[in-house]
Amino acid sequence: MPIRVLVTAGTTADCCCAGKLIEGLTAENLLADKGYDSDAIVEQATQHGMNAQIPPRKNRKEQREYDKDLYKLRHLVENAFLHLKRWRGIATRYAKCTSSFLAAVHIRCIALWASIL
Repeated sequence: MPIRVLVTAGTTADCCCAGKLIEGLTAENLLADKGYDSDAIVEQATQHGMNAQIPPRKNRKEQREYDKDLYKLRHLVENAFLHLKRWRGIATRYAKCTSSFLAAVHIRCIALWASIL
């Protein structure tokens, strides 16, 4: 289930805003794809008491180890995006304003949370 949403410009790299998403979270592990493979994200996760389970990029000089079995659970993150995009207004981004789009995403997240409680 989604717990934090951040809308950025379409040209912004994912790893640039990951720090804001990690800030204040408590978890044992941080599961992320190769797009989030940066030393700053791994260090921030470690400072928050999380083990970073992020596969290293191929061009990394020093390949970092990660738990491949635990990383397989990352499909749950992709499932959360699938549930959000089932709402056509979010998938096609009908809202012109960022605030309207973010409100639509929040409403969909509330609906997802309400359906499991």
